[in-house]
Amino acid sequence: MQTELKLRIASGVVLAAVTLAATWFGGLAFQLLSALIALLVYYEWSTITDLQERDFQGNAVGWLGVVIIAGLIVTGYIGYSLPVLAAFVVLTVLWVFLQKTSWWLPGGIAYAGLTGISLAALRGADDLGLMATLFVFAVVWATDIFAYFTGRAIGGPKLAPRISPGKTWSGAIGGTICGIVAGVAVFMAYFSLQDLRIPIIALVLSVASQVGDLFESFIKRRFGVKDSSRLIPGHGGVMDRVDGLIFACVAALILVMIQYFVSDGRQIAFGSVLYSL
Repeated sequence: MQTELKLRIASGVVLAAVTLAATWFGGLAFQLLSALIALLVYYEWSTITDLQERDFQGNAVGWLGVVIIAGLIVTGYIGYSLPVLAAFVVLTVLWVFLQKTSWWLPGGIAYAGLTGISLAALRGADDLGLMATLFVFAVVWATDIFAYFTGRAIGGPKLAPRISPGKTWSGAIGGTICGIVAGVAVFMAYFSLQDLRIPIIALVLSVASQVGDLFESFIKRRFGVKDSSRLIPGHGGVMDRVDGLIFACVAALILVMIQYFVSDGRQIAFGSVLYSL
């Protein structure tokens, strides 16, 4: 077995073990993981887009915003993190207008901030949060894995050749089907499947994860980089590993917000949305 492949497998096992352990324990462990991922995502984003050179002062503001958001996540004040995120995005948008700097600045704050917030909000502190997180993980991981193998086995027309030449429609469809099956399997381990909205939610999350994958591929192609960083041996960077998960978690957060308004402001979580169906 090649050294690179061994390194990739070893680091993959370690990453999976740490992630699943933090997911199982929840609470501070998962909050720390979510905050760390948000900080590393902003580091990689600002490095790829060269914000340090393009706009040193703006990037400093961006770091301040993401650090504050990470602090709120770790201390359990997740409810305050979205308004803080919105404030820093608006502030940096105004900064871009006034200074004629890079639009990648507010984009990076939004991307990194939503990453940490959506992950932490998804897990929550109860058993429903654990189920919801495993549900999303199952959908995203199954979509990613089986999209690769289905695409390799069947081939066919490219999904987005200008963004990611290796992805095919067959892979996207195969990954989506397997993602739905995996999500439904996790849900049925907790509850009986009595509503067709569960597969539909899994479908939405699977599609969102593939859009997230394409979005990160677009950024890397735009700036001519192969990996978001070299932080993870054999795997590249954090963004390379969580690109699909980010968009799936944000989609879950949007579903929660929709349910929040439908339920007249009753505080809920994604696990409660799944359970209520």
